[in-house]
Amino acid sequence: MRRNPWSTLAVLALAQFMVVLDVTIVNVALPDIQQDLGFTASGLQWVVSAYTLLFGGFLLLGGRAADLLGRRRLFIVGLLIFGVTSLSAGLAQNPEQLVVLRAVQGLGGALLSPAAFAILTVTYAKGRERNIAMGVWGGLAGLGGTLGVIAGGLLVDSLGWRWIFLVNVPIAVALAAVVPLFVRESRATSTGTRTFDVAGALLSTAGLLSIVLGVIRAESQGWTSFQVVALLAGGLALLAAFVRVESRSAAPLVPLSLFRSRGLTTSVLALALNGAAFLAMFFLTAIFLQQVRGLTALETGLQFLPMGIAAITSAVVSAQAVTRFGTRPVQFAGAALSVVGLLLLSGADATGSYAATIMPGLILFGIGIIATGTPASIAAVADVDHDQAGAASGVVNAGYQVGGVLGLAVITTVATSHVEGLLATGTVPQDALVGGFERGLLIAALFAAVNIVIALGAPRLRPTADQLAEAAVAA
Repeated sequence: MRRNPWSTLAVLALAQFMVVLDVTIVNVALPDIQQDLGFTASGLQWVVSAYTLLFGGFLLLGGRAADLLGRRRLFIVGLLIFGVTSLSAGLAQNPEQLVVLRAVQGLGGALLSPAAFAILTVTYAKGRERNIAMGVWGGLAGLGGTLGVIAGGLLVDSLGWRWIFLVNVPIAVALAAVVPLFVRESRATSTGTRTFDVAGALLSTAGLLSIVLGVIRAESQGWTSFQVVALLAGGLALLAAFVRVESRSAAPLVPLSLFRSRGLTTSVLALALNGAAFLAMFFLTAIFLQQVRGLTALETGLQFLPMGIAAITSAVVSAQAVTRFGTRPVQFAGAALSVVGLLLLSGADATGSYAATIMPGLILFGIGIIATGTPASIAAVADVDHDQAGAASGVVNAGYQVGGVLGLAVITTVATSHVEGLLATGTVPQDALVGGFERGLLIAALFAAVNIVIALGAPRLRPTADQLAEAAVAA
């Protein structure tokens, strides 16, 4: 099996499975983490946001570094960083330690994931073999998101929340040990400029971090406070500097010429809003099910299971639908289903029937979120030059991650402020939490509704088999 390409796929897919699993597995553990380490209601979101922000912020730089320094080498480095920070996060003693470690864990993912995808691309010839490999890769990534909530529930209820991080350690160590046996080293052979756009990565991540922190601080300080205004203005200034650096760089992290493509521009917006709605829904619903409805972590994970099954089914059906109807109608229908699902879910309370409100909402949202993402991912790369396809895929993926962080910050800040306002008027705590959950999901539904408008302006394309395979990975 030495250097067999399908053994290579097994190693790469398992690593990606671990990275995706880590996004969802954390959500069901949030109430236990909050109670054990003393997180505030507004600070708890950083357990999710720190990971996602660094992952999205350095994803493009990770891909560039893999091409120049060696894809297998960066893959192993990312695995080791991921494993070490998982061990350290499992031993964290206070909120600050856990947030910092989650951020570094996201950096490990930003090195690991694009390197793995690049290895996948150069290992398999374009056509049937690569399509099969990408289908397996995309399918296992989706399965990781679904199983994450159940695995998280099992670990939290049986061993404690720390094991949602510790479980990654033996997997990362084992993969790092076998990678040299099954994965060939490769790197870019282009004779062009071999430089890193470190300034671009730092400016973009610092700018986004400043804006996210400004939104979160608005909950306690007020939107017009000096601190909040300074953070938001500073973040915008850093992002403006990022655009300036990219426009002058010989090897930009984000080639600005990509945004001349209407398909890519609308897709980045659509996937960013998709990420915002998804992360916020997952965060709020996991807390609601445990703190309001009194479920265990495992019971919470099982209640998310219908959404995961719906999402996997939607990935298959929506891929077939875009070949028949084109990307725009499917994207429009997906956005509409997402809105309906979130509105149904927002009507849940402390005692109502799961089968009548929560489950239908989760199923419709699971279908809609994938039916929106798949055609958007196809449209993103359809009219981009072949030599910029990798950069376009990176921009789309980073847009989803960053949109998720910003959306989560806005929605949880609004929801927390509403809960505190209700408590100040004498509302019973449980009713106040229900009110915050409802308010947060209504904002998420508003984001999903904007996606309906974006779908109307998106191009209508009928994808090729290769574009469908790329979309399976991106979605």
